[in-house]
Amino acid sequence: MLNGKHVTLYVTGSIAGYKALTLTRLLVKAGAVVRVVMTRAAQAFVTPLSFQVLSKNKVMTDPFEGADPAVVDHVELADWTDLAIIAPATAQLIGQLANGLADDMASLTLMATTAPILLAPAMNEHMLMSPAVQRNIRTLRTDGVHFVDPERGFLAEGYSGQGRMAEPETIVTAVSQVIDGGDQPLAGKKVVVTAGGTREAIDPVRFIGNRSSGKMGYAVAASLQQLGAEVTLISGPTRLEAPNHVSVISVTTTEELRDQVVQTFKSADGLVMAAAVADFKPAKVADHKIKKTTDNDHMVLELVKTADILKAVATVKQANQVTVGFAAETNDLLENANKKLQSKQLDLLIANDVSQPGVGFNGDTNQVTFLQPNQPPVKTPLMAKTAIADLIGEKVVELLTKKEG
Repeated sequence: MLNGKHVTLYVTGSIAGYKALTLTRLLVKAGAVVRVVMTRAAQAFVTPLSFQVLSKNKVMTDPFEGADPAVVDHVELADWTDLAIIAPATAQLIGQLANGLADDMASLTLMATTAPILLAPAMNEHMLMSPAVQRNIRTLRTDGVHFVDPERGFLAEGYSGQGRMAEPETIVTAVSQVIDGGDQPLAGKKVVVTAGGTREAIDPVRFIGNRSSGKMGYAVAASLQQLGAEVTLISGPTRLEAPNHVSVISVTTTEELRDQVVQTFKSADGLVMAAAVADFKPAKVADHKIKKTTDNDHMVLELVKTADILKAVATVKQANQVTVGFAAETNDLLENANKKLQSKQLDLLIANDVSQPGVGFNGDTNQVTFLQPNQPPVKTPLMAKTAIADLIGEKVVELLTKKEG
């Protein structure tokens, strides 16, 4: 499976380091040539000798060791590598890699590595969900780094949560997929993703909008791209950086979003409508900034409905195309979401109750319910939006495969 492939395994300071020993055995058994790099913190949990015995190669720990004066150790190892695996990946190394910081053997070598990189995070749930760690993970996904999401289970702290490093067997499966290109079941498929909120002008300086950050849609776009899809991201105004190798079309109003979605969807295989669309707009837009004066303590703003994008999509949708919608609700979640699933003729609807803590706009976490025609709802736990995006990617693969079948 991995015969002759050069795999560099980076082990960082986590109790999950013991799993990296099993991972080393499995990689060698699969035919890979494995070299191991350990951080100083990792050596407090597992010894370099253990990895040396299993890999049959010297373990690298010090960038200044200089065993061979003819080469620069970290650059030589980076050039040798066909795939880099960081397992376990701690918040420290994730932060270093995301921000271009290199001061030890692991970070220096990774910074010089041009081969694919696969991360298997392992940390406490609260650390994993912290804004800083999620921001760094989002940055790395945007840069094209592959992830094996951490699992839920019993943590070292004595309680259950998300943050356990994926099992070695799961990581090996991901390794073979990345290195062989087998992790791209959407290769050759075109998927349109919408993200961010739309804005409807009141006057030249004011608008009606919402609190959408675009994080969910951008994460979905990154996940689909890593699955091999040709992704077009149609985005309302955000402060996010677009994922690598994703085409971006910028829009502002609901009408602009509708026009771009209908046009691009005609030649696409799927659509994921993650944008938070303004449902109403001012009936009349003022030509100049509306001034506050002493005699206008009240102002009446007449609103009219905006374009129904999913309704427009339903009129042009072909039998082999997949449409996925979102429903952000604050009450009667399943009742309202099921109505939308049916009325918009969707293959999948992702519903969330944005009145709940940690769910919905601006944050880095989400909790959603997957709804499909004639199937029971499936509710996720509170998870990182990037992990939710990976679940959505898996659903899109399933739906498109079913359409083809």
